[in-house]
Amino acid sequence: MEDEVKQGLPAWLATFADLMALLMCFFVLLLSFSEMDVQKYKQVAGSMRDAFGVQNQIRASGIPMGTSVIAQEFSPGRPEPTMENIIQQQTQDITRMSLRTGFYSNGRDGGDRALNQGEVEAARQFIYDNLEQLQRETERDARILRSLLSREIAEQMVEIETGFRSITVRIRERGSFDSGSSVLNGDFLPVLSQLRQALAEIEGQVAIEGHTDNRPIATPAIPTNWHLSSLRALSVAHALIEEESVDSDRFQVIGFADSRPVASNDTSQDRAKNRRVEIVIRQGVDEEIVRNLEQVEGIGSSSFESWFENFSQ
Repeated sequence: MEDEVKQGLPAWLATFADLMALLMCFFVLLLSFSEMDVQKYKQVAGSMRDAFGVQNQIRASGIPMGTSVIAQEFSPGRPEPTMENIIQQQTQDITRMSLRTGFYSNGRDGGDRALNQGEVEAARQFIYDNLEQLQRETERDARILRSLLSREIAEQMVEIETGFRSITVRIRERGSFDSGSSVLNGDFLPVLSQLRQALAEIEGQVAIEGHTDNRPIATPAIPTNWHLSSLRALSVAHALIEEESVDSDRFQVIGFADSRPVASNDTSQDRAKNRRVEIVIRQGVDEEIVRNLEQVEGIGSSSFESWFENFSQ
């Protein structure tokens, strides 16, 4: 009589399947708990790269904010000087986040070397091109002001002068203030309204400077020329910021009395020229340009203002 064959899987197979499932879950958990030391991996990868002499140069699409596993905006190694917009890391250790800027290069011994004459001239021309562009922007803003105040300029009530990254709007006493008074004439307020609209579009810090002639003044309200120059500058400042279209943080008010004349005080015509309020718009220069100019020209920060004025001429 043949043995009867039981249908279905053996009972032990269920126990075996449960055991395999538990082992698989165990190893999955082990894998999920594991961590990769990214910094150590990058150091090992960098050592392998240096050993085989591989070094990538990648054009930057933006300023790198630091090292990252997925950020590839800059490549290691000190770069040769170039006028192109390429940013490279300073060191072979790619775990450092120090970037090198300026007009220097690494010598064969790995140290800094001075640029040769051709490189210095290329760097100087690059800086000068940037400065000329900034000067053209200032002259464009001055043309806007001259267009707005063309009638007042023709009537010699207002003068506009430009320097390097500065615009001076000189307001004469005639038409703006009565003699010995710090109260603006009502007829001059529309002129300041036009100035207010222009200042909202023109960038830069604004200094409002009051000036007088050398004739003394002594009244109960205004005892000295220092008071008169300061109060006139303050009146102009209030008129420019009263509608809050221009940020008041851009302004400073200064009274110079008769300490900075533009003409002698010997005649009535010259004294009239000295009685004025000047609105000086200073637009400044980027700090990076100043640093690079200091390297190329070898001038100190105290000499920059005079150097810029000579450059504009």
